[in-house]
Formats: sequence, C-alpha cells, structure tokens
Amino acid sequence: MVCLVSRTGRQSQRYNKGRRQVVGCIPYRLKISSDGTISDEFEVLVISSQKGHALMFPKGGWELDESVEEAASRESIEEAGVVGNVEKQLGKWDFLSKSRGTVYEGLMFPLLVKEELELWPEQHLRRRIWMKVDEAREACRDWWMN
Repeated sequence: MVCLVSRTGRQSQRYNKGRRQVVGCIPYRLKISSDGTISDEFEVLVISSQKGHALMFPKGGWELDESVEEAASRESIEEAGVVGNVEKQLGKWDFLSKSRGTVYEGLMFPLLVKEELELWPEQHLRRRIWMKVDEAREACRDWWMN
C-alpha cells in the first residue's frame, strides 16, 4: 500500500554542517520493445519540475525518521510514482539550490523499477517520461544529475 500524500515542511529534515541533505534516485529499467521483448538497453525515468518547466530525477529532503535508502525510495514514490530496489549510492555532491540560493548536499542512488503506480501523491503536479540515458543527460536541468 502506498500513501497518497507527500511529506511537506523542513522541520524534520536532516542537515550536515548547515546544508540540507537531499536524496534522490535515478529510476531505470531495461527497455521493452513494441513486440514485448526486453533489450539490453537501459531507460531512465525523468519527471517534470512542479512548475513543469524543467526535467529532473526524483529527489527531496532526507527526513530524520528514515534511512537514506528509505528517503530515496519515498521520493521516487511521491514524485515519480515508481517502486523498486534502491541500489548502491552513486555519489554525494554539493549544489546550489536555484530557488533558495543555498548550498545543499545531494546523494543519488540508482533505483531498479519494479512497478509503475497508476496513482501517486504528485501525479497532478508532474509528468513522468521514460527516455534513453543519453537523452536524459541532455534533458536534466541540474549539472549534478548528469
């Protein structure tokens, strides 16, 4: 069962040396052709920003009551409506929030998608688009997601 309400507010989020910790996933799957065969080519899922102008991977604040993997999984459910296996951390980056003008610490994980939900918390705020890895690299607005 999936909760259909996104967490909001920053009072329960983690900070490291004054920097908000943001956790995200790169949801991926093996490409399925029109005849139903599975190829060895990967596709990744990108989502639109809440305002709809940019494409990105699901990400958000890491809450105090969850592990980093739980936070990554939660963000993928809330923002992209996908459930899967969170894999080994890809890295950690410091980045400047364009909307807030502050430096955040970002942690990203691959997420092997097992299920695409029909209903998810932010489905009315975001679009989700499967694309090839090189297309996503070009489409994502933030350098640290590339």
